[in-house]
This record gives sequence, C-alpha cells and structure tokens, in this order.
Amino acid sequence: MSIADFLPKDVSLTIAMALCAVAFVSGTARGFSGFGSALIFMPLASSIAAPRLVAALLLVIDFVAAAPLLPDAWRKADRKATAVIVLGALVGVPVGTYFLSVLEPVTTRWIISCFVAALLLLLLSGWRYRGRDHAWLSVGIGGLSGFCSGLAQTGGPPIVGYWLGRPIAPIVARANIVLFFGASDFFSMVSYATTGLISRESLALSLIVGPVYGIGVAFGASLFGRASERLFRAICYGLIAMAVIAGLPVLDGVLR
Repeated sequence: MSIADFLPKDVSLTIAMALCAVAFVSGTARGFSGFGSALIFMPLASSIAAPRLVAALLLVIDFVAAAPLLPDAWRKADRKATAVIVLGALVGVPVGTYFLSVLEPVTTRWIISCFVAALLLLLLSGWRYRGRDHAWLSVGIGGLSGFCSGLAQTGGPPIVGYWLGRPIAPIVARANIVLFFGASDFFSMVSYATTGLISRESLALSLIVGPVYGIGVAFGASLFGRASERLFRAICYGLIAMAVIAGLPVLDGVLR
C-alpha cells in the first residue's frame, strides 16, 4: 500500500506534500508560541484543497493533539465559568459548520481570509477584556469563537483575549482555554460528522498530514527558551499575514 492509496481522489501527491509543508510551519508556530496554527494553516491549505476537506483535516489533527492536555486542564480550570462560555459554543459551532457545508468554496475562502485578517488585527492590538463578568458576554464570546471554529477552525483569538484579561491566575486561564477548546472541538467533531464533513477521505489524509504537524509542534516546542519569544511572535504574525495574502482567491491566477 502506497501513500497515494490514502489520498482523496481530488488530492494529488503534490497537493498532499504542500499540505504537509503548511502543517509543519503551522505546527511549529503552535509548538513555540501556543497559537497561530489555524490562522496560518487555513488560508494557505484552503487555497490548494477544498476548504471543507482542510477544515475537517485540521479539526481531526488538533483534536488528537490536544486530547492529552484535557485531564490536567479539567483539574485546574474554573469549570463553572468555562461552562458558561461553552454554552455559547454549543450554538456557534453548528451555525459555523452549516455555513461551511453550504457555501461555495471560493466564498468560504474569502470569508476565511477576512476572518483571519480580523483576528490577526485583534492579536496585534493586544486586546484583553478587563471589564466585569457578565453571563451574556461570556456566552456571546463563546458563540463567536464557536462560529469561527465551526466555519474555519479559527476560534482561538476571541477566547484567548477574553481569558487572559481576567483577574485570575495564568495557570487557571490556560486551563480554561484548553478545556473550552476541548468542548468546542468535540462539538465540531459531532457537527462535522453529522454534516458529512468528516469523511473516510479526511481521516485517511490526517494519517499523512497529522504526523508532520506533530513533528512541527515538537520542533517548535524545542525552540522555546532558545529563541526570543518576542522575535518568534513577530515571525508568527508575519506568517499569518503572508498566509492571508497568499490565500486570497483573487491571486489564484498569479500564485496557483
């Protein structure tokens, strides 16, 4: 059995190799800085393969990679506060998944590019919510993040910006974030499975791309402490910006 036997019918070996390259770069960013993987992966990957396929691919890969972190997060998180935000994701994820399943690929790519550009600006702004806790706000942020995750697996920045601005210990904030995305990914898995987005083809492709992503995460983690975090974050922001530009459908005739 060869690698070609694992590839979906519309994915050539060249495209699979390109997806692996993108996965390695995005995994490296995730391993070093803890963010940026989806913001780099989705604009680029959706420009060389169907957005529905690569969103499902990233979901499966990230779900597997994050699973070992959940038991520790469960012990350290503020589970009551996290549950309120999860309620928003319970609504937002299916809505985002619906749009991913019905929109034309080019339309989805434009939305992904605009979403990621907006989320990059949010990261660059350094925004942190420092106001009072309100249940409606928590549910709203959870819903927004869930929608972004359902549509393009890009729900990180709103949640990170919210939790890191709260007057709680960093270890609790991190655990809350990990626990939220564990629940959000589970909702996405159910939504993607029921709409047919998770298929035998996406699962088979994850067996090829997933290990490369894992190597990237391990490589990025090995760089932590050896390289300047400020410099690496700047590189990550630059990669996200380049991914947005390179993934624009208007440049298909030039770059692809």
